[in-house]
Amino acid sequence: MSPGLNIATGIIAAILVIAALGQARSVFAPLAAALFIMSIVWPIQKWLQSWLPRLVGLAITVLLTVAVCLAFASLAAWGFGRVGHYMIADATRYQALYAAAVAWLDDHGVSVAGLWAEHFNVGWFFRATQYVTGRLNTTLSFWLVVLVYVVLGLLEIEDITARVERLKNRIAARVLIEGSRATAAKLRRYLLVRTQMSAATGLLVGSFAAVTGLPFAFEWGVIAFVLNYVPFIGPFIATLFPTLLAMTQFEHWQAVLGVFVCLNIIQFAIGSYVEPRVAGSMLSISPFLVLFAIFFWTFLWGLFGTFIGVPITLAMLTFCAQHPSTFWISDLFGGSSKSAAEKP
Repeated sequence: MSPGLNIATGIIAAILVIAALGQARSVFAPLAAALFIMSIVWPIQKWLQSWLPRLVGLAITVLLTVAVCLAFASLAAWGFGRVGHYMIADATRYQALYAAAVAWLDDHGVSVAGLWAEHFNVGWFFRATQYVTGRLNTTLSFWLVVLVYVVLGLLEIEDITARVERLKNRIAARVLIEGSRATAAKLRRYLLVRTQMSAATGLLVGSFAAVTGLPFAFEWGVIAFVLNYVPFIGPFIATLFPTLLAMTQFEHWQAVLGVFVCLNIIQFAIGSYVEPRVAGSMLSISPFLVLFAIFFWTFLWGLFGTFIGVPITLAMLTFCAQHPSTFWISDLFGGSSKSAAEKP
């Protein structure tokens, strides 16, 4: 087979795989989430079952995992709850701001009342409510499936490893074993980097809010910390709500604009400059590829793809590095720290 035909076949196969991943997201997305969680918590499970019965260790690992996830969700709910109660109590001021904005737009020939009646009618409200309810049900089902995958996967890791090691194809066995171990180690480092960057973001946002006199500085820091685990979308939400609060706290629109701009500078500096470079140096992945992975997997799987995009890309590059025929892909898109000594 000619090299040109090989390349064309590879491109067609890649397109088909991408299309399948996009169409079957309800199947592959929970599996990807479960594999990511398993790679993070497996050392805990392995340590526990070294001195406890296997099922007891599994139960403790799963409970710890669920507890951590619920803790993060609770932090976000606590922060938004504190701020939300304050903003609801200050609804009259927001109503006054809205009336002033409507009057200003009407003076400039923009009829907000007509636009509101045309696009935001009762039917739109019920459709939006139905959509949100459906999304909540889908999210709950998604994480229940992920939990089942995690439980079953943790039970079978050692058995699957033993079966892979017995494969007659020694090259395939080596690639699977070494690739899985290297991928799990990189994913744990990735989560560490993400946690460090989220903590830095939360600290800077909270400090900025405290210096500028914006209420709930600690809450804004907590919200920024939690939401920063979801690239781009999370930081946008963590920037929007403090700006809305600033609208009723500061008398001049320049001050509100300054809050919005400064918060975006913090988010952009850490999310688009510091983090890709730190992740690239620690994980041997190109900063450009980090950003591309986020956008690409967001396009395929939506919000969850935003979170899982970089881990999936890390796994792909790590497995490519395990075989001579695909090492060039890892070498091309890896960070500057990759050396020739890593070549198999």
